[in-house]
Amino acid sequence: MAAEEARAVPAEHSGKGLSHATMANTPSGTVITSPRGDTPIDQATEAARRVIDALLRTNRDDANLARVAAELDAIADHLEEHAGPVQERLVDMWSGEGVTRHDPVTGPENAVAPPLVLRGYDDASVRGEVALTIPYQGPPGCVHGGVSALLLDHVLGVANAWSGKDGMTAQLNVRYHRPAPLFETLEVSGRQERTEGRKIWTTGQISHNGEVCVSVEGLFINKKVPRPT
Repeated sequence: MAAEEARAVPAEHSGKGLSHATMANTPSGTVITSPRGDTPIDQATEAARRVIDALLRTNRDDANLARVAAELDAIADHLEEHAGPVQERLVDMWSGEGVTRHDPVTGPENAVAPPLVLRGYDDASVRGEVALTIPYQGPPGCVHGGVSALLLDHVLGVANAWSGKDGMTAQLNVRYHRPAPLFETLEVSGRQERTEGRKIWTTGQISHNGEVCVSVEGLFINKKVPRPT
């Protein structure tokens, strides 16, 4: 989905309240992942994504990579000079929206994240679209299987939160039906199926043009790691 769609989150479901958006208190079809904005951090992260992608596509012989390395090292030095203690950063990262801005799947402040934008629906599902590029390649021209598992694990977690009862991943059964292509729009979805005590069962899939590429069944336990303080 486009960045403009991500910005369409209603004001009452953005900011700190976004992490508490559930099927019970949020309109069906609302974007429930953190929106990408025009803030300096989001702009810098998007630029970092471009660098990662461009490095993998560049001609090693013609790109003057020694100069590029020197410039990137200077940028890294600058950022590290302004990096506080890790524990303090963890506290900050988990405040407000929490990991939704930093996770490796939907986080607009994480250069590793595509990022995937998800909407929540009143059938207990969450769904989104994403086109993955070279950094996520496994087989030639196809998404790495581990990346597919990462996306689905996270999407199942979002589906659980959307349904109102979430927890930690206990088990994932991932089935690979066919290669998921790079550079093509992929449909990613998850849905909480049932709960029993502390156990939560959730399913999901990655599809392309209506054909399932990867499916998953997950078991979650309604328990959480304490937020850093």
